[in-house]
Amino acid sequence: MPDAPLLTILIPNYKTEAMTKLCLRLLRCHTDLSCVRVIVIDNQSEDGSVEYLRSVRWIDLLERRTDGENGPEMHARALDEALAQVTTPLVMVMHTDTLVIHDGWLDYLLQELGDDPKCAGVGSWKMEIVSPLKYVGKFIEEFFRRCIGRQQKAEVRYLRSHCALYRTGLLRQYTNGFFDGDTAGRSLFLALEQAGYHFKFLPTKELMRWLRHLNHATMILNPRPGDRKTARSSARRRVLRELECMDYRKILDDDTLDA
Repeated sequence: MPDAPLLTILIPNYKTEAMTKLCLRLLRCHTDLSCVRVIVIDNQSEDGSVEYLRSVRWIDLLERRTDGENGPEMHARALDEALAQVTTPLVMVMHTDTLVIHDGWLDYLLQELGDDPKCAGVGSWKMEIVSPLKYVGKFIEEFFRRCIGRQQKAEVRYLRSHCALYRTGLLRQYTNGFFDGDTAGRSLFLALEQAGYHFKFLPTKELMRWLRHLNHATMILNPRPGDRKTARSSARRRVLRELECMDYRKILDDDTLDA
């Protein structure tokens, strides 16, 4: 890793104090902060997470008003507001439920990006291990869809914002940022491909040696009214099981990681 700042990490926050605290403290544990700038963008949480973020000395905090934005719009606009302040050649976007678990995580991503100027970024499509049973279920579902003539549209794979590393200059030159009414990162990805650049999708199992993405954890720990999927007790238990494997209580008890 170089001694001068090379990378800015952008992390939107919304009403998940404990998860945000865990995300930032694990990032601090496993990252050389002399090489990295961290910008956290709060989306008008109006809860304890804002006071916590104001106390963290090694981040830059942006506090923005959302004024009726829905979840995806809020997330994408937050990334764009922070992107406007990025001065480093590389920029990374992360979710608060993406947790760093190994010291070499950033070296790994930088090595995968490499020196190829035509490679615009690296990351993953879905950062989770799909069980064989779920995979078989999806295969059967798609088979019956075809049988009744309801074939799904081809899915566009792009770098998801749970963990994606980009070349900052290319984002500014060829894209309109993360928000234009589409899911954060999708149209940006397509614009760069159309301009002749390519992306590197990292193998899920390899990426998960360095980071964990607790899929939908921010929504599960802060369920929206009427959302059965994220409000289920089984979903909450799944997240808590994964957190237990990381000894998360020890991290949450260590306030020195905020200084």
